[in-house]
Amino acid sequence: MTEHVSEVYPRASDLEIRSARGCTVVATDGTEYLDLTSGIAVTATGHSHPRVVEAIANQAAEVMHAQVYLYRHPMLGKLAKRLSEVAPPGIDTFFFANSGAEAVEAAVKLCRQVTGRPNIVVFEGSFHGRTAMTMAMTTSKTAYRAGYQPLPSGVFVAPFPQVFENGGSEQAEVERCLEQLRRLLLRQTAPEETAAMVIEPVLGEGGYLPAPKDFLLGVQEICRRHGIVFVLDEVQSGFARTGRFFALEHSGLEPDVVIMAKGMGSGFPISAIGAPKELMDRWPTGSHGGTYGGNPLGCAAALATIDVIEDERLVENAAERGAQLVGLLKELQRRHAGLADIRGYGLMIGCELLDPRGEPDGARVGEILRYCRADEHVLLMACGHLGNVVRWMPPLVVSSDEIARGVEAFGRALIATEPQEGW
Repeated sequence: MTEHVSEVYPRASDLEIRSARGCTVVATDGTEYLDLTSGIAVTATGHSHPRVVEAIANQAAEVMHAQVYLYRHPMLGKLAKRLSEVAPPGIDTFFFANSGAEAVEAAVKLCRQVTGRPNIVVFEGSFHGRTAMTMAMTTSKTAYRAGYQPLPSGVFVAPFPQVFENGGSEQAEVERCLEQLRRLLLRQTAPEETAAMVIEPVLGEGGYLPAPKDFLLGVQEICRRHGIVFVLDEVQSGFARTGRFFALEHSGLEPDVVIMAKGMGSGFPISAIGAPKELMDRWPTGSHGGTYGGNPLGCAAALATIDVIEDERLVENAAERGAQLVGLLKELQRRHAGLADIRGYGLMIGCELLDPRGEPDGARVGEILRYCRADEHVLLMACGHLGNVVRWMPPLVVSSDEIARGVEAFGRALIATEPQEGW
């Protein structure tokens, strides 16, 4: 019954579900699937976690909408305080929106207002959203931008370290990219006209590729030296996804602004940007806003999500299950030459596949995903600009048995799609 739904939405399959709980989704025909996608890293506490459902229902019975310009509601302050307790030191004041793209837009507006500078630096392979501004900032693939030019100006793109792709040492690749970033500030956007640098600590759509620690620290240092706002886009990597509450903790970063969404509400739309109060206080009152930002239901979902993450030790579970996942995948790698690279933190793991010529094998990845879905009832997704990376992003409540089942299915898919010759 979708004939009245726009076809602009892409579809990975014809699967339609009627219910979901934990790591399991149930199709309309009653077939159960192991969901290792979390709705693109959104259902952090699993589908329909009872505590999140209860929090949303209870709040809905009290207040469903309280527009922040007209009147406030208690959940708004409660969530801001709670986020200040789990965010990195100094990030203590928050602006709320509904989606990752909205939060990125808000971060850009904040940085331009407080610095008086027009330009933004992003990094190759990034995905920041599908609005006009965030499309201009997105370089993970042209499909997200094609047909919409001209896009907003003032966005400059710096290289992101590609250690596996370029085949050199990590140190050399980091030094190369930092030098190119310095040259960007000399040749294209001067420091005094650069408001912010916005980077994903782990590329999401761009290939589930973690940025090396020394690169992130180098970018931070360049920002500090020139008074440029250092912004981390943790839309996909935040809320325990990488085995830390935020991925920035892996590198000891001290960002000026953190962007968060996806897992924040366990499926209920809510996003935020966090910054030090002294920075937020320089954002002119009335220069940004929104009808639904800080919605009471979203706040209730986010508060319950944080409580579940802490009470059920989901940060630790993400780290433990992630280590299990990587270990099992490396066993497969020893038997399958096409499984060329395994990378990531926690439950944000990417597997890059190459063909017998050493070229990206997006076609095989598509076959693997179809095999897992149709023959194994296991849901996985791809990423990377050539679609040759399988990404693992199960709900953070995933069990050891579910990880094992997923990898076993993936292993059988590798066998079923093995090239007949050429290795």
